Amino acid sequence: FFPDRHNLLRASTAMQRLAVRRLSSAVSSGRPGARRAAADEMADAAAAMEDKKGSWQKLMGGVVNAVRPACAALHPVLQPLLDAPAQRRVEAAVNIEDLRVAAKARAHAMVFGYLKSGADEERALRRSVAAYNDVELRHACLHGIGHADLDLSTRILGVEAALPFFITSCAGQRMFHAEGEVATAKAARKHGLMMALSQLTTSTFEEVTAAHPGDEPGTGGAKCLQLYVWRDRVLLKEVLDRAKAAGFTSLALTADFSWVGNREEDTRTGFTVPPNYSFRQTVDALKAPAWTFDFMSRVPYGYKAVPGADFAAESLVDFIASQMKPEFNWKDAEWLCSEWGDTGPVALKGVARTTDAKRAIDTGFQAIWVS
Repeated sequence: FFPDRHNLLRASTAMQRLAVRRLSSAVSSGRPGARRAAADEMADAAAAMEDKKGSWQKLMGGVVNAVRPACAALHPVLQPLLDAPAQRRVEAAVNIEDLRVAAKARAHAMVFGYLKSGADEERALRRSVAAYNDVELRHACLHGIGHADLDLSTRILGVEAALPFFITSCAGQRMFHAEGEVATAKAARKHGLMMALSQLTTSTFEEVTAAHPGDEPGTGGAKCLQLYVWRDRVLLKEVLDRAKAAGFTSLALTADFSWVGNREEDTRTGFTVPPNYSFRQTVDALKAPAWTFDFMSRVPYGYKAVPGADFAAESLVDFIASQMKPEFNWKDAEWLCSEWGDTGPVALKGVARTTDAKRAIDTGFQAIWVS
């Protein structure tokens, strides 16, 4: 049984408007000037996003919100049954390709497409894969070293880790997995890896660092925050202060975000963050029952690094886009390094030219991140 369609649409819109007012109050309460302006921008963006929705999207959004409590109650019983085929695929996997196939079988089509694709015709993606395929390891023989003597540990951005690689940042991970960045942190902790967290995280800083504190030497830790330069330095400084308080010890500034890549796969699958309940997305959701039921059992995720924005991510998409500053320059980078101070190393992510690499070091960066 579902409520009357028109009542459902009115209820959904009313809930959105109430959330907008609560968001504005939460952000602006006791915070004058720039913070009040940010609150107004978020409220306007949320209202505008709601107005953009068509009747079908509002209907499906209302239906999902209506059934969330029931799905949450049934989740402990139904979710293991729905996930059983995926679990069997994971247990039977013998390599990364098998895991890719398992992920594709469980995930919503647009989610998997986002994870596995690159921009335009994916030439850069193919070249990167090919570059690693061309690497040839020539081992020494009769070296007298046993398995117990091997030590793969290293230091990455000041963090001692058990393995010489780390888990990179990725935005909106609760879109892929119900636990999102917390699940990633747990996996990193299991293997002693360092982990970088995206500024567009859907889990709080505190949740992630609690899952992987890295408080023992050689165990890695969720210690690096990847971020962008925002137009509003007041908000950005608050993000930095919160990161310091949560235990992050390094930064990675993304510098190759002046233009958003033309991701053709996202266009093909109708990708949005989060789902906008379009007809195509609804059909693909029916084809991925385990992912869909898991999604419908949880509260809508939000961007948890945005100060004061305890609100669904879909309502802040335009606000986040407006905060991105594609014209940021070396002066902005210098300001960021000075604000981070002596908390730990700062890396510049997205460097492609030696001249930029040299200037980055002169500006105050301690590491170059090629991506």
